[in-house]
Amino acid sequence: MALELQILGSNSAAFAHNRHHTSQLLRVQDKYFMIDCGEGTQLQVKRYKIKLSRINHILISHLHGDHYYGLMGLVSTLHLYGRTADLHIYGPPGLADIITLQLKYSATRLSYDIKFHEWVPETSSVIYEDDKLTITTIPLNHRIHCSGYLFKEKPKKRGINKLVVDKKLAPNQANALRNGEDIYNEDGTLLYKNSLATLPPKKPYSYAYCSDTKLIPQLVDVIRDVDLIYHEATFMDDMKDRAENTYHTTARQAAQLASEAHVGQLLLGHFSTRYRDLNPLLSEARSVFRESYLAEEGKRFVVNH
Repeated sequence: MALELQILGSNSAAFAHNRHHTSQLLRVQDKYFMIDCGEGTQLQVKRYKIKLSRINHILISHLHGDHYYGLMGLVSTLHLYGRTADLHIYGPPGLADIITLQLKYSATRLSYDIKFHEWVPETSSVIYEDDKLTITTIPLNHRIHCSGYLFKEKPKKRGINKLVVDKKLAPNQANALRNGEDIYNEDGTLLYKNSLATLPPKKPYSYAYCSDTKLIPQLVDVIRDVDLIYHEATFMDDMKDRAENTYHTTARQAAQLASEAHVGQLLLGHFSTRYRDLNPLLSEARSVFRESYLAEEGKRFVVNH
């Protein structure tokens, strides 16, 4: 199963040049995770024909409006559509208060429950885990508490070599092979040697989302070898001082980080409204790291080993 990321918005601060605020939808292991929810996100969801019922997890990086002002509208729409399944929202301290207060003063009683998961600022911790996937926070350096997210599949099991193994293999035998065991007949004789009857496990997928932040050189160790990384690139390098003063990153800096970490692909986003044409940012990044791309709305990025 491939990892697939769809960009819903990637502009900073304000809507401009037909670019919306930051939001993404990540699909991994048939689960859908919305990452940030800027103003207009639900319109983008409709535009790209995404089923809202599939979204059970929303992760917010920080409490600047261009990253969460669309959340309350989405919460309300899900209620109007009659949602009953729990909605899990992950974010910084204060987010639960903001949503709860708006519900209180609009006298809204949702048709579903919101499960808030508050992460601890400046601390890396696992905020989600199932039998196949973990999500870990990535503390960032912004004007307010901000966190990125690292999605990592757990190690996969070995594959069955169908050229060697009989199709009539019992389910318990197949599971044993996938777990690295040899299979024996009832009389104790060897039926299948694991090294011959199975294929090496596929590489687990990984995705790093790095929202608003100054350049953090130490992130190299956190994101090393990930398949795909989104990193903000608000400015070009000729505005490096501006980026520093506003706690942002340049396209060149993001590319240097990706290069040193040996990632698979880099996605640039959170573009300043001063840039109508984004190609200069892309060229700047590619002069350092060739596998750089623009996180433009509607684009899908697929990782398939």
